[in-house]
Amino acid sequence: MSLFRKFFGSSSDSSNSDKDKEQKSPYTPEENLPVDEMFTRNFQKNGGKFIYCENINEVSDNFLNILEENDWFECNVMCFDDSLNHLLKDNKLDVTKNIDEAQFLLSSCENLVGDEGSILFSSNQIKSYKPNELPINMVVFAKTSQIVLSKGDGLRYMNKKYNKEYPTNITTIKYFEEVKDEDFLHYGSCHKNLYLLLLEDL
Repeated sequence: MSLFRKFFGSSSDSSNSDKDKEQKSPYTPEENLPVDEMFTRNFQKNGGKFIYCENINEVSDNFLNILEENDWFECNVMCFDDSLNHLLKDNKLDVTKNIDEAQFLLSSCENLVGDEGSILFSSNQIKSYKPNELPINMVVFAKTSQIVLSKGDGLRYMNKKYNKEYPTNITTIKYFEEVKDEDFLHYGSCHKNLYLLLLEDL
């Protein structure tokens, strides 16, 4: 069963889950929830825009839909990942290294963190920039195989992946909409208008 069908389910499934939610405290942790479903729920709860893609053609089509929705044609884009350049060339978008000129950042990521619905980045995707220095608009491409349970799992994944050439500037972005009433959990964080193009590869 695909992640998309698992998460959204049928209308009868959703009505049952609504009843369950009414009986549980909002602070009760989800039990035995698959990590992909956990990430999707927490990511959307944080305000992220989730777009599930079954193949690479759907990635291209949905990227075009994002451009149309935001009128981002013929604009400057920040992108440090050469593997994503085909999306820019296909849509005649220019790459810039100047953040002030960039309409949005197109990026890959290291991992998707399930237990907090955040996205883990490193210097391979964002160089030495801090999250608050990046454009507020972001489009991130990731695969379902990159979903991990926790930040610790993500760091172990990166340790295996990079071995000796370990990246720097490891950081997460968690909030994807502006918080009106800031509490201590949001202190010092920045929000991003973020679209996630998630490709099924499992």
